[in-house]
Amino acid sequence: MRDAALIRREMRSARTALDPGTVEELSRRITAVIRELPEYRQAEKVMIYRAVCGEVKLELLCGKKFLYPLCTGPGEMCALLPEGEGAWRKGAFGIPEPVRELSREVSPEEIDLVLCPCTAFDGDCRRLGMGGGYYDRFLTKCTGAKFIAVAYEFQRVEKLEERSWDIVMDAVVTEERVYRRKRT
Repeated sequence: MRDAALIRREMRSARTALDPGTVEELSRRITAVIRELPEYRQAEKVMIYRAVCGEVKLELLCGKKFLYPLCTGPGEMCALLPEGEGAWRKGAFGIPEPVRELSREVSPEEIDLVLCPCTAFDGDCRRLGMGGGYYDRFLTKCTGAKFIAVAYEFQRVEKLEERSWDIVMDAVVTEERVYRRKRT
């Protein structure tokens, strides 16, 4: 099994190397698939992210209450509903995030669906994040939500190591297909 740090470096580099037109086209295809998923159609409150470094862009999604993560401390984040365009600033790691004072915090238990960024995934819907554990810690609090990772097909690896703290996704959506977690 390949080292997670090496996979992260390779996938981040490949994602960052994508030209903007490719990111736009693949993001358009991926968001079209997401809009048709039952998890998305049934959700009212959806946590998404602002894309950086070649990540899949989710701006084409609409018709929901969109919540965004705010890093609040090492490995910790909360979900905010920004109230207006001025409710944004560049935050931790250069990621655009909502301004807490200009947003409404939403309890994790109220979230219906979380669309997670990832650096890599496998066919069993294991997700490799950036390594800080922010999403894994937060998702444990989202007791009523479905979890879907969003990635490009090239980010798929044969198998990721399963660690006790990792949260397995219900699905992973790429421009080519939807991977579903096998229930046991």
